[in-house]
Amino acid sequence: MTASNTASRMERRFAALKQENRAALVTFVTGGDPDYDNSLKTLLGLPGAGADIIELGMPFTDPMADGAAIQLGSQRALAGGQNMVKTLQMVRELRKQDQDTPVVLMGYYNPVYRYGVEKFLQEAAEAGVDGLIVVDLPPEHDDELCIPAREAGIHFIRLATPTTDAKRLPGVLNNTSGFLYYVSSTGVTGAAAPTPEKVQKEVEAIKAHTEIPLAVGFGIRTPEQAARIARFAEGVVVGSALVDCIAQAESGAEGTAAVLQLTSELAQAVRTARD
Repeated sequence: MTASNTASRMERRFAALKQENRAALVTFVTGGDPDYDNSLKTLLGLPGAGADIIELGMPFTDPMADGAAIQLGSQRALAGGQNMVKTLQMVRELRKQDQDTPVVLMGYYNPVYRYGVEKFLQEAAEAGVDGLIVVDLPPEHDDELCIPAREAGIHFIRLATPTTDAKRLPGVLNNTSGFLYYVSSTGVTGAAAPTPEKVQKEVEAIKAHTEIPLAVGFGIRTPEQAARIARFAEGVVVGSALVDCIAQAESGAEGTAAVLQLTSELAQAVRTARD
């Protein structure tokens, strides 16, 4: 698989969804949570359950932008022996049965840096990774990972927040591709649900400056909340609610079933939001 083919998977997905007049459901799970085998079963089941784009978390010991749910998911994964090699292997396993669903690795720069940027990008592209979200690398550090990632054919997806003002926005949009992740509320992941009307105004203000698809996340937990966001955004991101399914399950298999059930309910809501 060439890097250019890898990079085009995201555009193809958003173009298809535009034709269908609906938003993408973007699901987040942490790689290796609660263990490798059950996490892999969850990952392999997500496309069939209705996930249009998958964010796969790279576990890290100090995920400072994440709330308790995702922090605990990282801890469970690390305790189970998850590492970057295994996370990339999960993507390879998915690609054996799915060549269409975009996969974005999400996390922090430290695990990538320790693995080696060049080695990581080469292996990620070969595995079939489509994009990266690295929450602690601002635009001022594009030379470290963003630009090399794009040269490897991997989208670099940036975060924008309610505090991203008109002066800051061009820097955020520069070198961003795939989609822009709009963080709908300040604070950590899993925070209070945003007010759809307020988020819509903020999203429309950003859209005046870019044609890149906007996916909205943080605090979206229910099908009803997802549907409201899906009416005006190109993507709806759900993470903490899915990670909670794993945390609350009595077994790994039960956690997988709960994640896929909620994904199916979210997908149905997103697909019918504009009807």
